[in-house]
Amino acid sequence: MNAKRTPIGVLGAGAWGTALAQMLASDGRNVLIWALEPELVEEINTHHTNSLYLPSAKLAASIIATGNLDEFTACDAALVVTPAQHLGRVLGGMSAHPRDLVLCSKGIEAGTGRLMNDVAKAAAPGSDIAILSGPTFAHEVAAGLPTAVTLACGGGEEQWERLAPVIARPQFRPYYSDDVTGAEIGGAVKNVLAIACGVVDGLGLGQNARAALIARGYAEMLRFGEALGAQRDTLAGLCGLGDLVLTCSSTSSRNFSLGKALGEGQSAQALMADRRTVAEGAHTAPVLVELAAQNKVAMPIVAAVHQLLGGAAAGKVVAQLLSRPLTTEQEYPA
Repeated sequence: MNAKRTPIGVLGAGAWGTALAQMLASDGRNVLIWALEPELVEEINTHHTNSLYLPSAKLAASIIATGNLDEFTACDAALVVTPAQHLGRVLGGMSAHPRDLVLCSKGIEAGTGRLMNDVAKAAAPGSDIAILSGPTFAHEVAAGLPTAVTLACGGGEEQWERLAPVIARPQFRPYYSDDVTGAEIGGAVKNVLAIACGVVDGLGLGQNARAALIARGYAEMLRFGEALGAQRDTLAGLCGLGDLVLTCSSTSSRNFSLGKALGEGQSAQALMADRRTVAEGAHTAPVLVELAAQNKVAMPIVAAVHQLLGGAAAGKVVAQLLSRPLTTEQEYPA
């Protein structure tokens, strides 16, 4: 691939998609980005800003925005950064697809329980699918701060050899994995657990409680991941434990911020209706509860978040968690 001649595609101009486009353009290469809103296409091309989703960044002039999905048929690779629940629809709206699709959305499809790579395979059967996931706040990536991620390649080492030179930058370091399932599960489950940690913060329960919740939530992630065929080493890495620690510790996380507001007594319904950006964990929690039950995996923290999003009082839900039967760390009663 001639990086200067062939544009890299980024499907989605939210905060994360814009940050990835800025990172990719940091060496001067052309980057094509798709935005749903015509006014945002105009703003990116004219003013090199995205005031709607990433106002802190002055975007590179080599980032070119479009509202036409068919322009991405000229790309060898595209990063798909649409909200998880819209990924299938966006890919289905393309007349053809790049050889490599790198999924950067973290979630599980509501209604079907499909992981994003399964959604993408159905919508773009001729493409090789990879997952990019890890501890990444958009504003830090856009600012060029050091970041490391997992790049899990469904096409194996051959796909990695194609993608790594395209994606890697001095301040953005991908690590190879062939465990697509593990990379996806880490990103999806940590979003739900970040909501729980936000609730702990909103209720003022302290740092001890949050640390315990991260550890017990990680145990839930491991149990669920292994039940679906994920590798423990993957979930112990950047896309699992690394991402969990980051998003459970900062209001820069949309999921953590949602949980904090719930803990402070705000209405889940009002919060979800009023949010400009998507807290994917709110969509993932219900389907994750269903999948856990189907696979006979105990996930009490995930179930508690599901209750909170359904309108249950935070104090009552926490009291229920704390009253569960005592056991060892190795025993997992349902």
